[in-house]
Amino acid sequence: MTPQKSPVRIDPPGGGAQAVIETDRLTLRPLRRSDMGPIELYAGDIRVAGSTSSIPHPLPPGMTDNFVTRTLAGERDEVVWAMDATRAGLGDLIGLVTLDPMDRAQLEIGYWVAPVVWNTGLATEAVRALMEANPLGASQIFGKVFQDNPASARVLTNAGFDYIGDAEAFCVARGAVLPMWTYIRQMHERTAP
Repeated sequence: MTPQKSPVRIDPPGGGAQAVIETDRLTLRPLRRSDMGPIELYAGDIRVAGSTSSIPHPLPPGMTDNFVTRTLAGERDEVVWAMDATRAGLGDLIGLVTLDPMDRAQLEIGYWVAPVVWNTGLATEAVRALMEANPLGASQIFGKVFQDNPASARVLTNAGFDYIGDAEAFCVARGAVLPMWTYIRQMHERTAP
């Protein structure tokens, strides 16, 4: 009988130094391998993919695995949090929220939530919690949403963002350049280096 090696775990159990943020109904936590199924399910929905600039539809084979693997390995610039709604009885992943470094302590926020929890206030709760924690010590955070998605714009304004103008961006899922609203939130206090 040939000895076998035990499998190598590529997602460390501690999740590294990424902040875990708690709200009344959510835990914003680092991704884990078990999140691949819900990510594939929800991000593969044209209603979700079409509300982002970067998620294609349909999802190419292996894209979710690549995204999670690269995130866990620290090969992405953006920091990704899973919106875990287990305590609200809604599942261990109902969306993602990201902070992507820009320049001079500036970040860009991105998020999507599963259609099953649209209009429940969970996206606003997640974005507000992330703004209050300011885990990356940002001085300013920018956000943008397609103009045909006013619910996503309300998430930003309800979390303290101010409208600063219009722009355009290519939507991969829709294969078109679409008008966007852009927002900024001034962060008054830096809480991290």
